[in-house]
Amino acid sequence: MSELIGRWRTAARGAGATGHDQTLTRAGEELLARWREPHRHYHTPRHLAAVLDVVDGYATWAERPDLVRLAAWCHDAVYDPRAVGDANERDSATLADTLLTRTGVPAAAVAEVRRLVLATAGHAVTADDRDAALLCDADLTILAAPGQTYDAYAAAIRREYAHVPEPDFRAGRARVLESLLALPALFRLPPLAAAGEAPARANLARELAALRRPG
Repeated sequence: MSELIGRWRTAARGAGATGHDQTLTRAGEELLARWREPHRHYHTPRHLAAVLDVVDGYATWAERPDLVRLAAWCHDAVYDPRAVGDANERDSATLADTLLTRTGVPAAAVAEVRRLVLATAGHAVTADDRDAALLCDADLTILAAPGQTYDAYAAAIRREYAHVPEPDFRAGRARVLESLLALPALFRLPPLAAAGEAPARANLARELAALRRPG
């Protein structure tokens, strides 16, 4: 986990943070503690690291890659499966505002990170919004994973919603998948779109068909 904290500090400094190293470390540890909450099965530090890896791999496509990295850290920092609508994203954006301000990140950069976090609520961004496009593409990369990996992701999501009865979960999850399939594109950046659009749509359609099957 120290490697992740190092990545957090580097991104914060790159975004202009003026706080002491100890202040930056405490903020990163607070975020990481949230990512490690026991009710999480998919939205864990592994997901955070995967998103950061994609952002790093395609950083040249971004205008402010360090702000995208900070938004990746914050985008699921608040994750309550019982929350309604975009409450998790809004609360994560508020937490980002608080923590980044505390670390001395300039106000304009904090506002941009907040905007990026909120963009993950519906993933409905355009390709010309390159920072939001990179964050959302990175967040959805799991959708294009090989079938077995995708199935493990879907099973982990089900465990996060263990409190929801099966019929209700099927209906709610189906609505989420339908909203993703209705997007003009799941991935906006050309290299991610070329590699991921077709397999992601195939995985989503396959899971949706399974949810609609009786029993």
